[in-house]
Amino acid sequence: MALTWDESYLGKVRASIGDTDTILFVGARGVVFDDQGRLLLIQRSDNHRWAIPAGAMELGESMEDCAIREVWEETGLRATSLTPFAFYSAYTYTNDYGHTYQQILMSFRIDSWEGELLRQTDESVDAGFFPLDDLPGEKSFVIAETLSDLELFQETGRLVLK
Repeated sequence: MALTWDESYLGKVRASIGDTDTILFVGARGVVFDDQGRLLLIQRSDNHRWAIPAGAMELGESMEDCAIREVWEETGLRATSLTPFAFYSAYTYTNDYGHTYQQILMSFRIDSWEGELLRQTDESVDAGFFPLDDLPGEKSFVIAETLSDLELFQETGRLVLK
């Protein structure tokens, strides 16, 4: 069962220090493709933007375990093969709630999984696989950079570090 925000490690840290300080966000992103090369996106329940499944790591998890859990919580799919392609540690951002984080995040390409896609979960109001040249609606700002970094990894075979 998925933790609520208040139960999560990041939620507890944010509650203990308040809304104004910058804190570290350690997490993972799962870039899922189907056998037709279409990208899995979720439409987030909080801001209704289309996004790549991702989220914060819980205590005791590896980044790979985090990616598997986040994809499962947001889509109902359990990743079975993950390839890390980008590691981010220099980005600071402020979310829609006014909380500022410095990200430490690993992106994984996922080409195999088990389960059936759930179009609605606690964290998403819709989900689907989309051709890269026809992605839906208002999108998360990280999609273009993530796909560009994946392309660079595939060309060079080297982990992208930012």
